[in-house]
Amino acid sequence: MTQSLPYGSWPSPIHSQLLTQKSVRLGEPQLFADDCYWIESRPQEKGRCVLMRQNEALSPTPTEILPRNISVHSKAHEYGGASYLACEIGVFFVDAADQRVYLWQETTTQPQPLTPKGDFRFADFCLDSQRGRLIAVREDHTAKNSGNAKEESNALVSIDILGSLTVEVLAQGHDFFSNPRLSPDQRQLTWLCWDHPYMPWDSSMCKVAELTAVGKLQNIKSVAGGAGESVFQPQWSPSGELYVVSDRNDWWNIYRVEELSGKPSLRAVATLQAEFATPQWVFGMSTYGFLSSNEILCCYTQNGQWSLALIDLESGQLDTIETPFCDISDIHCVQGKASFIASTTTASSKLFGFDGETFSTLAVSSDQQLDQKYLSQPQAMTFPSGQGGQAHGFFYPPHNGDVLPSSPTQRPPLIVLCHGGPTGATETGLNLKIQYWTSRGFAVIDVNYRGSTGYGRHFREQLNGAWGVHDVEDVCAAVEFLADQDLIAPDKVAIKGSSAGGYTVLAALTFSDTFNAGASLYGIGNLETLATDTHKFESRYLDVLVGPYPQDRETYQKRSPLNHSEQLNCPVIFFQGLDDKVVPPNQAQAMVAALDNKKVPVAYVPFEGEGHGFRQASSIQRALEAELHFYSQVFGFKVDENIEPVEIKHLSAHRELH
Repeated sequence: MTQSLPYGSWPSPIHSQLLTQKSVRLGEPQLFADDCYWIESRPQEKGRCVLMRQNEALSPTPTEILPRNISVHSKAHEYGGASYLACEIGVFFVDAADQRVYLWQETTTQPQPLTPKGDFRFADFCLDSQRGRLIAVREDHTAKNSGNAKEESNALVSIDILGSLTVEVLAQGHDFFSNPRLSPDQRQLTWLCWDHPYMPWDSSMCKVAELTAVGKLQNIKSVAGGAGESVFQPQWSPSGELYVVSDRNDWWNIYRVEELSGKPSLRAVATLQAEFATPQWVFGMSTYGFLSSNEILCCYTQNGQWSLALIDLESGQLDTIETPFCDISDIHCVQGKASFIASTTTASSKLFGFDGETFSTLAVSSDQQLDQKYLSQPQAMTFPSGQGGQAHGFFYPPHNGDVLPSSPTQRPPLIVLCHGGPTGATETGLNLKIQYWTSRGFAVIDVNYRGSTGYGRHFREQLNGAWGVHDVEDVCAAVEFLADQDLIAPDKVAIKGSSAGGYTVLAALTFSDTFNAGASLYGIGNLETLATDTHKFESRYLDVLVGPYPQDRETYQKRSPLNHSEQLNCPVIFFQGLDDKVVPPNQAQAMVAALDNKKVPVAYVPFEGEGHGFRQASSIQRALEAELHFYSQVFGFKVDENIEPVEIKHLSAHRELH
């Protein structure tokens, strides 16, 4: 029976436990022989990363192959990725507990360590079977932690797979390395590298070297990339040709490297105003693979929507495959078979197999089946912002088949979402964290502000030097756009974001009067602190987004919400992992203290044992319910009495004034 209730108080079957019960995060799929492997991150096991394997010919049920005390996760660059390799010898993997590399084989009961104890982190492996070794990226924290270096060092290394615990440096001299890949004949090695102050999506290089009989690198040359060009995912075809993604023509497109023995050049495989890459935040990201020597399976994004396609390498013909998928990632191909992760607007992500003609489901992230009457569908929007600029977003109207608003003239409260990065993009695959709100009577707009990926390099670079300016203009413009269309209640607008998105939240609350409440998840309040107190991977990120530090210290101070807290006058809730190395807890704590001192309503919810992003079921559930309770108190609607309240300091006095 349909009820009439105020927006925000609608009862919903999408509860916080639904996000973690019978739910996992799928990642890092790999194919080898008849087996498919992948990582399941399990919130109900405190975020343990479990290595799974399935062989459909032997059993329809996936199996967990490592002992239950092992979590497979690399901490290189803090964000990790590419934490294992399945091959004919067995499975090489990084144990999250000690960051050492181990070998697991069917015939052994316990994995065998291959790297010595020490303050090292490894990721992104390839097997050099001719020389009995792995090639990998190593991040060495030894000198930094002993006080002999300012930051950790990175290198390409070889790891003896015979158990001698020997690790040798193959290439060094750059700040970052990734994607070491051997040619099919194992005579050449390619990799990516980049240097401060650039991130891999700003300027990066693809290198190729010859391998001597004993495995040394010689005749190293750059074949793609350089200043003002981003390259991504170098990969050898089965016939030994090198391919790479480059944005040299504004869009990340796939190219073949010509004349490796002479002066290298790139030839476009298929030219499209679309992105065949994503920003390389983690190791091992993959958007294409070779089904055969003549055919590539790939994914690309246009206007925020991902598509799957086949490219005939002889004709250059790109044929888009009709699928219901809107988000696609992690393509991996071996000998005519492929795996990838995808989702739709109504179904959570799944791991699929593909043989060139038909799809099969290998694993699902959630067993929950939701009635579509509770699901809001994203509506793509483009709106003007700034001086002649524009931004994009996906609008989710409130939707619940069991409830109607209590008044036809009433308009819903709005939550504006700011994605992280800030070099990143929002996705339209089913996101229960969005549906949690829309099924309760909130409208949501997920904004791709200027600087987001998926719209070409030019759009991405519009945030350079303007972080805290253009992104703030764009989230404010989104509210104005929706208010002009009478789709929202302009006096009940909240803004929410995590990490870099949390900075946009705090900047928008401080430097504009558009919003009535905010939620910052491990967000940044002081840009100076971030410039001087974060991990190596992002330690110079702000040089491009804000300006070189300390030369542009005045700009950092001007754009830091903490320095202008007297301008922030609406309620804010902060969520923070106490083990966060990317955005340390002192960022949130300083903002909370500043608002507390001026008696602005503020709530602070810290989580022990959590880092940059919440992995444990209890943390994920508590954060969502605390945020709902916070909005209910600020906007004045009722919620389930079983939800644990959160303390909001100074709220009563704020209500009296407003």
